[in-house]
Amino acid sequence: MEQEQQQSLKYYWGNTPEEQDYYKLNNITSTSSFFKSPRNLSLYSKQWLPLSPPRGIICMVHGYGNDISWTFQSTAIFLARNGYACFALDMEGHGRSEGLKAYVPNVNDVVNDYVTYFNTVIEINDNLLDLPKFLFGESMGGAICLLIASVKKEFFTGAILIAPMVKISDKVRPRWPIPEILMFVSKFAPTLAIVPTEDLVVKSVKVPEKRIIGAMNPNRYRGKPRLGTVMELLRVTDYLSSRLSEVSIPFIVLHGDADSVTDCNVSKELYECAKSEDKSLKIYEGMMHSLLFGETDENVEIVRGDILAWLSDRC
Repeated sequence: MEQEQQQSLKYYWGNTPEEQDYYKLNNITSTSSFFKSPRNLSLYSKQWLPLSPPRGIICMVHGYGNDISWTFQSTAIFLARNGYACFALDMEGHGRSEGLKAYVPNVNDVVNDYVTYFNTVIEINDNLLDLPKFLFGESMGGAICLLIASVKKEFFTGAILIAPMVKISDKVRPRWPIPEILMFVSKFAPTLAIVPTEDLVVKSVKVPEKRIIGAMNPNRYRGKPRLGTVMELLRVTDYLSSRLSEVSIPFIVLHGDADSVTDCNVSKELYECAKSEDKSLKIYEGMMHSLLFGETDENVEIVRGDILAWLSDRC
């Protein structure tokens, strides 16, 4: 009976209406709209704003297969409650945005979409122009944040990187000749969804009840990864991993040491190699990939507290 009730939930928090009631209960406002990208794609966007003047701006990027309307927004709601204006976009092929589901043919185009969107929302809101601006990215979104920071040098005050996918760990990277075979096939059929992998919700979320909620996301991609997307992620992570020493943006990287989706040792490598003068590293014992939703409520609060403390010191 309990599972039947969970399966009927309209939102991850339950059935309390979103705009009229839930955001009001959390003392924030939220609006959504569609943003026309430089490539003329219709991309779904959302903002979460505190009722009082914001302390800073958080520009948020979700991970592969995820979107901004389900559990991802639990962090945006928390940050808005604590005084930060949050803006996010469903990237191409994700959530409610235009594009073939989970197909990302060119990450550079995605980076340009985000740069244009963040520029636009800040420019049209005069009260935001002089506030400190932070990037926030989860998993693949962390990699995209580092690419955004390399394009918009000096624009962002810092970056919050949650289990970032900045390098494919040798422990999970396919062995020769599999990458070569995939690369060859992807040239002819890049949208083919055949790359074997476990369900990311199972691999990411520790608490069983939260796995059920995560799997209920109506916009979640449930198929196998597409060849073109996998090859593009391999290309981008190879690019980033060879340039870790060029990272100069102030950042905090947070990672669980039981993460089997991205490798916490890679986050340690980022921390050690980056030339950023202001950099912080948090490794959480026993925590998995979904630090801000999939862990126990107590663990989620620990991670949230670390993020909030880092932001407060820079605002």
